Amino acid sequence: MKKFLLLCLFFVGLGWALISFPGLANQGEFDSIILDFRDDVPTTKISQEIAQIKEKYHHTPHLNSIFSVEDHIYIVEGDQTVLEQVKRSPLRKDTEYIEPNYKYQALEVPNDPEYSKQWNFRSINVESAWDETKGKDTVVAVIDSGVSKVPDLKLTEFVAGYDFVNNTKDVKDDNGHGTHVAGTIAQSTNNGYGVAGIAYQASIMPLKVLSSSGGGTVADIAEAIKFAADNGADVINMSLGGGGSSHLMEEAINYAYKKKVVIVAAAGNSGENASGYPARYPKVISVSATGASGEKASYSNYGAGVDIAAPGGDETAQILQNTIDPSTGESIFLGAMGTSMASPHVAGVAALIKASGISEPAAVLEVLKKSSRKVAEDPLNYFGAGHLDAGAAVKLALQGQITFRDFFRWLRDNGYLNPRFWIDGGAVALLPKVLMVLGSYLLAWFLRVYFPFSWALNTGLIFGSSGLFILQGLYVFDLPQWPFRLAGSSIPELGNVVMGTPSFNPIFASVLIPFLLITLLSGNPTGKKFAIGSCLGVAMCLAISAVIDPAVWGLGAGAIARSFLGVNALLCFGLAYLASKE
Repeated sequence: MKKFLLLCLFFVGLGWALISFPGLANQGEFDSIILDFRDDVPTTKISQEIAQIKEKYHHTPHLNSIFSVEDHIYIVEGDQTVLEQVKRSPLRKDTEYIEPNYKYQALEVPNDPEYSKQWNFRSINVESAWDETKGKDTVVAVIDSGVSKVPDLKLTEFVAGYDFVNNTKDVKDDNGHGTHVAGTIAQSTNNGYGVAGIAYQASIMPLKVLSSSGGGTVADIAEAIKFAADNGADVINMSLGGGGSSHLMEEAINYAYKKKVVIVAAAGNSGENASGYPARYPKVISVSATGASGEKASYSNYGAGVDIAAPGGDETAQILQNTIDPSTGESIFLGAMGTSMASPHVAGVAALIKASGISEPAAVLEVLKKSSRKVAEDPLNYFGAGHLDAGAAVKLALQGQITFRDFFRWLRDNGYLNPRFWIDGGAVALLPKVLMVLGSYLLAWFLRVYFPFSWALNTGLIFGSSGLFILQGLYVFDLPQWPFRLAGSSIPELGNVVMGTPSFNPIFASVLIPFLLITLLSGNPTGKKFAIGSCLGVAMCLAISAVIDPAVWGLGAGAIARSFLGVNALLCFGLAYLASKE
């Protein structure tokens, strides 16, 4: 008894969730409805039905375009209420489908008003990457001049950092360089203000090693690298550099690398044929800079040590982010150029790759290189592996990982699933099925014929009330669909499959078939349980349909059809009651 009550509560909760959950019940916005008339419906009849719609709803359906004439696709103004009314009207017999004319938007284009000026983001294909990840649950350490929380970093998450210049936990920027770099990585995005960031759901760890003049020491930088590694950084960005190697810094880099931290650094701005340090170290990803045209920026280092190229800007188009004016400390939107601006592009994409499930630094570098857009002729190694491509990098990082989104997309793209079948009009199509199943079990319990392990009774209850209705949502290309519709139909709906209409066939949607089952199977104990279950299932199917969707062929969808379904529901229940007492 307790188990049965828990089962009832589960179904009630499921039904409530289906109505309340916005993912199902509110699939999108629409203010018009699509009517796709069947090809075999005469034009004169379509005209008559359009006139009826105009009279009833005070809106005239119109062809969607000149290309809709042959397909008979019409649009009519209307909301959810009108949609449900039209779906239940006799009009549905003459249409392929009636569905919302949803309003779609461009995917993952931020609403930040200055985003259109960020040519650099579009050049690395970042919008495609955002369809999969925004860098959530990753931490990027910005080893630079500090980071000030300017207005366009207000919604960006920060973790504790440190000021190694002044030996304090207050990591305020007094130069502007570090804040600009942090903005490229994770500027607050979709906040209706300013510009966007690449991995805008990542957290920033600000580590100040450069003074207000922009200078810093190897010792401070090495300590900052170890701090980042010990405090959970996934990626380190160093838009800084100089001449000469350092054992202390290389040791710190190796330490962080062993802790699976991806380390990215600027190749340098002296136009030399070699990366500067720390970008030159083997375990650091060295980034050269390109201008708006995709050519190597004139200032960028190249050659030995360069791993990949990213936008750094030039005189014609710079990298725009929100930072501070060092002379006043006030927030400004500033365009800047340099390999310092190119490096955080790669650091941001590295965070997206890490968020996609790649943890080892060597694997992240491999993804960056393999996904880059190759340059056919690059004898001087201006671009390393090629131009950074965020979308391709994330796609490559996700290869071999079966995510729900991938699986759902595969089902949809290959035609194995038609989700609109159940979710159009909210959960209206699905909820009645759940109620039919639940109701049939309640009737069985009421008549004391419920046997938990009786497969015959359970099969009858399902077959009579809902069928394997989920199968109706399947759609496999190049295969006939009637087997799915047949297996997904209950006994009253079998006539719908035969007649090819959404209206009930009065022969199947009556007590006739349950009566025949009881008559033929009453002599067999197992068959009798199946027949009783079928009677109860049909009773509940007809009762729910009488309230929600009473359309019956030849009887319309009004009071006569409701009475017909209701009376036959009672007859089915009475038949099951009599059979259970024998």
